[in-house]
Amino acid sequence: METMPSNKYRAFPPINLPDRKWPSQQITKAPLWCSVDLRDGNQSLVIPMSTEEKRDMFDLLVSTGFKEIEIGFPSASRTEYEFMRILIEEALIPDDVTIQVLTQAREHLIRKSFESLRGAKKAVVHLYNSTSELQRRVVFKMDRKEIIEIARAGTRIIREEAERTETEIILEYSPESFTGTELDFAVEICEAVMDVWGPSPEKRIILNLPSTVEMATPNVYADQIEWFCRHIKDRDCAIISTHAHNDRGTAVAATELALLAGAERVEGTLFGNGERTGNVDIITVAMNIFSQGIDPELDFSDINRLIGVYERCAKMAVPARHPYAGELVYTAFSGSHQDAINKGMKIYKDEKPLHWEVPYLPIDPSDVGRSYESIIRINSQSGKGGVAWVMESEYGFQLPKPMHPEFGAVVQAISDRTGKEVMPAMIREAFEREYLLADSPISFIGSEVDRKAADSVVEVIATVGINGSEKKIAGRGNGPIDAFSHALRDGLGIEFRLVSYHEHAMGTGSDSKAAAYIQIEDEKGRTHFGVGVDTNIDIASFRAIISSLNRSQKMRNS
Repeated sequence: METMPSNKYRAFPPINLPDRKWPSQQITKAPLWCSVDLRDGNQSLVIPMSTEEKRDMFDLLVSTGFKEIEIGFPSASRTEYEFMRILIEEALIPDDVTIQVLTQAREHLIRKSFESLRGAKKAVVHLYNSTSELQRRVVFKMDRKEIIEIARAGTRIIREEAERTETEIILEYSPESFTGTELDFAVEICEAVMDVWGPSPEKRIILNLPSTVEMATPNVYADQIEWFCRHIKDRDCAIISTHAHNDRGTAVAATELALLAGAERVEGTLFGNGERTGNVDIITVAMNIFSQGIDPELDFSDINRLIGVYERCAKMAVPARHPYAGELVYTAFSGSHQDAINKGMKIYKDEKPLHWEVPYLPIDPSDVGRSYESIIRINSQSGKGGVAWVMESEYGFQLPKPMHPEFGAVVQAISDRTGKEVMPAMIREAFEREYLLADSPISFIGSEVDRKAADSVVEVIATVGINGSEKKIAGRGNGPIDAFSHALRDGLGIEFRLVSYHEHAMGTGSDSKAAAYIQIEDEKGRTHFGVGVDTNIDIASFRAIISSLNRSQKMRNS
């Protein structure tokens, strides 16, 4: 059998940082966030966003709380240039939001970028050139000094333009392909840019250290960030930024570890859209921070709205298992999971603890605008607890615990037969068919209850149907249920024993209904539940007894 040629590749060399500090650090506050959905995200789409779609996406990002938004590459695209002009000329940029433009270190592109920014109050000009050993050798065929001069020359032009414009300019510099760049060279070229720009603690430069291609495990990226932070001069004059791609599927982890290592700013996109496998998903990073009790300073409380705008504008689908946002991330199919969630939700509701703790749910779904109604879903892997949860949360039936396995088996049989997920409506239909409509061979027609206060005896006179014929029966007992049971035994000759009884109101008010659950044991020792619903609790109980007897007869005949 031919195997994949693993010897074609080599391991990424580790960083020599034996006294690394980041493993013992904690994230204690939100980083600065910069959305690149309109640039990196848009350029990776099969069908780039129209001007109208870009405007909708911009509005979404602003309402979510982003204070820095990379608009695009206005020097390279007429569409992006015109979009920038629309934002400025129509005063669509809030005062607390800074727009950002990307430009290569080429004079005509830089000057075009500044032309697009005319009239803006504040902007980040994001300058980049590739610095990795591979790109220097293969693409540009330049040595280190030549690459540094590209960056310095670009910075000089930006400084010249910044001195002429009324727009407040912040410089961001990216040594593109930072992860493939020798660390000493990354520091050298960033310091060269700083020398030209002249940042200060009051007007810091943004040094963005992108994982343009994810090349190693996340801890290596953290080591690179910490090494860089230790060695860059005038550290207090720089904001260290990350821009992680997801080639190895670990962009979120790499970003979080980079924040531990000293990074202060994160560039990324909603739902991780971007070139190849995408950028880091800012939603996931922010919600991870939120789940640790830290304000992410971004608002994802209506996650469905974000999904709707994103899918319409980007024409990309959010996967069902996408963290925090996917259709299925707050559902449980496994029976043991369902049971644990059910119990956890009840305890949380009853005890109202300070902190969220529910098994299998790292956050409260309502915090992102999701409903509890879809937490439990039923398929062939589901269990009795999940079925009971659906009946209570969707329809108000609080099935007694001993009844869970009985009705769970009914639903399991449906799932096994169809091979599909059993939706709540199907569960309700099965419940009605199995319990509430179990009216053969015996049916309940009417009753009178006479409570004799003198001797605490209750007498019940009832009319029941037997295979289509009506019959009056009567019985006495220490309560309505006991009296009705005696009436059935004496009038119909049926032998059974009451095992358990549960009841609850299904609403409030005088006209609300009550549900009764009665478990009987037949003459052969087999137990069966019955359910009755009525505005009168006595009648609900009588119906439940008949339901259980009919189910017993059905089992006997099957």
